[in-house]
Amino acid sequence: MELSGLQIFKYLPAAKKAENSNCKKCGCPTCMAFALKLAKKQVEISNCPYAPEDLKEFFAQNSKQPQNTVEINGLKIGGENVLYRHEKTFVNKTAIAILIDTELKGWQEKLKRVRDFEITRVNETMKIDLVILKGAVPKDLTEGLNIISYEEFKSLPVEVLEDKDFKTTREKLIEIRTKAIKEKDEKYAKPVCVIMHGEGGNLCARASFYICKYANMLIFDKFDEALISTLMTLRQNIFTDPQKPLQVEAKIYEFNNPDENSIIFMTTNFALTFFAVANELESLNVPSYLIVTPADGMSVLTAWSAEKFTAQMVAKILKKWDFANKVKNRKIIIPGLLAHMKEELEEEIHKAGDDFEIVVGTVEAYAISDFVKEYIK
Repeated sequence: MELSGLQIFKYLPAAKKAENSNCKKCGCPTCMAFALKLAKKQVEISNCPYAPEDLKEFFAQNSKQPQNTVEINGLKIGGENVLYRHEKTFVNKTAIAILIDTELKGWQEKLKRVRDFEITRVNETMKIDLVILKGAVPKDLTEGLNIISYEEFKSLPVEVLEDKDFKTTREKLIEIRTKAIKEKDEKYAKPVCVIMHGEGGNLCARASFYICKYANMLIFDKFDEALISTLMTLRQNIFTDPQKPLQVEAKIYEFNNPDENSIIFMTTNFALTFFAVANELESLNVPSYLIVTPADGMSVLTAWSAEKFTAQMVAKILKKWDFANKVKNRKIIIPGLLAHMKEELEEEIHKAGDDFEIVVGTVEAYAISDFVKEYIK
């Protein structure tokens, strides 16, 4: 956990009403101001000539990086500094590695599948992070992969656990992360790699738990595309920064080759909302446009309440993108949650010189299909 200014202030002269309180020799107007800046690492503790030794020791201990960062050909693992994602954020996502032994039958086919594997979700394209290779392989077979030898892997400054028993592995992972974060114990500062065995639902359940608590890398001796896709989707959810909403580019998206008469939808650039709506529109096989407004990655109601989705903004971007001259259709379908904005939107759009009519759509994305069937009758 990060030090707070109040924790530091308790050690300083002003907190104890002692001599030299708020002396300003540190360059700050008060001891409290110094403590707040020191907590944010904006000043050095040496700036205070009256900082007691116990504060220096306390500060030094708590300023240590809890977990080391290890870089493998550009792939970073470790470097975590919280136990729970909501405390701040997780730093480096749990790497997914595949172990390939050239002494085993079918290794070439396995390597090809690993090399060809790729999934895209919420604007992120994901591939296998690392291949650990036992044996020599021609370079043309490993193009596009991050590869290290088994010998190189064994020399990495990491802790390696063999997942033979879930309870034992779970308790060891929690112990290591807790000791590193709470006690800053350097003996537990190494990133942890877990070698996974097995298959099916049990393997998926164990691996899912370890992504959350607290493996820095999972190493699989088998390659299962469905399993890896599931784990990467979970990992993406866990390792997104909770302080930074996922968002897509604000622009006009096209589905199924729309023309000037195609139906028009509108939503915000919150990624989960966008992909929910986009998937429905794409599967309809009905030509359509989706106007995605800039809203700092906020969902529809959140954007409205934060004044990131306003009638003035909508009118402005329609004019900016010259949308009226691209289509003959004059009806824009807005999310059902914004039904209360219908008249206001139309008024502002008309003020801006465009003649679009606002149609209230569905509250949930899954209902778009039935809505469209009725709408285009």
